[in-house]
Amino acid sequence: MLFNKVFKAGVRSGIRLQRSSSAAAGTESSHSGQPASTGYSFELTDEQKEFQQLARKFAREEIVPVAAAYDRSGEYPMPIIKKAWELGLMNGHIPQDYGGMGLSIFDNCLVTEELAYGCTGVQTAIEADSLGQMPVILAGSEAQKAKYLGRMIEEPLMCAYCVTEPGAGSDVAGLKTRAVKMGDEYVVNGQKMWITNGGKANWYFLLARTNADPKCSTGKAFTGFIVDADTPGILIGRKEMNMGQRCSDTRGITFEDVRIPKENVLIGEGAGFKIAMGAFDNTRPPVAAGATGLAQRALEEATNYALERKTFGVAIAEHQAVAFLLAEMAMKVELARMAYQRSAWEVDQGRKNTYYASIAKAFAGDIANQVASDAVQVFGGNGFNSEYPVEKLMRDAKIYQIYEGTAQIQRLIIAREHLGRYRK
Repeated sequence: MLFNKVFKAGVRSGIRLQRSSSAAAGTESSHSGQPASTGYSFELTDEQKEFQQLARKFAREEIVPVAAAYDRSGEYPMPIIKKAWELGLMNGHIPQDYGGMGLSIFDNCLVTEELAYGCTGVQTAIEADSLGQMPVILAGSEAQKAKYLGRMIEEPLMCAYCVTEPGAGSDVAGLKTRAVKMGDEYVVNGQKMWITNGGKANWYFLLARTNADPKCSTGKAFTGFIVDADTPGILIGRKEMNMGQRCSDTRGITFEDVRIPKENVLIGEGAGFKIAMGAFDNTRPPVAAGATGLAQRALEEATNYALERKTFGVAIAEHQAVAFLLAEMAMKVELARMAYQRSAWEVDQGRKNTYYASIAKAFAGDIANQVASDAVQVFGGNGFNSEYPVEKLMRDAKIYQIYEGTAQIQRLIIAREHLGRYRK
């Protein structure tokens, strides 16, 4: 605990120092008559390189060696999560006012890509924390932020984003969970499904219908709540055994007469839908970064195998059919990385990034599946066997086309945003 506090304090001090130095350097340049550097730059700062290298070292030394075992057992990777928390590789986006490091979305994406390289099941467990916290970061009161974000810094706790239901995923308007105001409390009844970290969360962000009128617009019918996981009436379902990312904890959550104090409402009654959807502009870039990390792993595994495996007297990488396949994989990985970095950069500039976030999420999710499948092809028969790493990558990749908005929903958003620019 002491090491953790000292480490994070040192990192925060370094961030402040570097930002202050950068600002001073910019002022000095302007005073000297030399224009400050502006525009595009593909060079990471020293601070960003340090975070990237820390995450890369952690992924290769702590995650990769145990990823297959966690995949087989489905056990939640709490030991790895605790280590990541101690190193400051979790909760980096929590503002400094509440004990966090206040990192940008771009910086967090760099970390996410590296962790996903090691195992996207582990990375998803960590990233689900970000999704659960984001509505509080964006819309919480000072008291709510101090209480619920502050505790994430004090110890390695998890939280979850409770929105999806058995009969409503992409169709948020179809949510059935109801919250009825009774005095100074809301009483909630309903069922949520496919909740990442559902059985491990200390608290939930919950979206529930507060306006029973079916004609009420989606933008006013729902309210966002913060719910402590130990609140009476919350029933946690069994852990789902999924196709991939098996160590991630996915469950159904049932709410039976769960009482939530009005102090735990975010902004106010009827604001929930906008809060829930607004979080995605901040969380879809990291999801795209995770998909890119998986694709990078698949590319590296396939490349190393192609340089070692020989047929007809030469390494299979020397055969044009394989070399071209690797080239296509490399192209996709590089473009996915640029897409998530652009979407992260946009939101960090304070601009609406919905268009770029959906492009990044859709493209990176698609190419993660394509590159993982191609990696299996490069491995041939060995790729179809669990003794080799690429079949796990192929299974893990599929969810990137489903969670946090399906590939089809992303295309609807992109089309809406694109056409909207021309209809004005």
